[in-house]
Amino acid sequence: MATTATNIHEEYPIPVYRFTVSLGDEDMAFSEVAGLDIGNDPITYKDGLGVKHMPGQETATDITLKRGIVKAKSQLFDWIDAITLNLIDKKDITISLTNEVADTPIVTWTVKNAFPKKLAGPSLNAATNDVSIETLEMRADSVAVAWV
Repeated sequence: MATTATNIHEEYPIPVYRFTVSLGDEDMAFSEVAGLDIGNDPITYKDGLGVKHMPGQETATDITLKRGIVKAKSQLFDWIDAITLNLIDKKDITISLTNEVADTPIVTWTVKNAFPKKLAGPSLNAATNDVSIETLEMRADSVAVAWV
């Protein structure tokens, strides 16, 4: 079978560099997203006849977002800085792999009730000219995935 543009479009894996992120009501640019994991903690049941394994509760969902630091103030810092005495504005996050022109989602992950755990600044090194990256680590209640 010959490789055609239609064949590539329909049957080849989607590139990971075409994605969008919405944090709450705000669309934001990120260079990397990690932690879109869905799983269950196993339960081990032992009796006189042997060992059985079953899926248990959903595993904790930890999401990591990375982006370059710019001169304007960071919305991510404002979000983590607003935490006081266990009060935080939890946000839903939508991450979508998109088509070639980034106007149509192909696969979308919906992260529910995320809150920031840690905001890490860049590693500073005078011997390189790397971009300064801030990293936001979050905990969320769940992750769901949908294909369009």
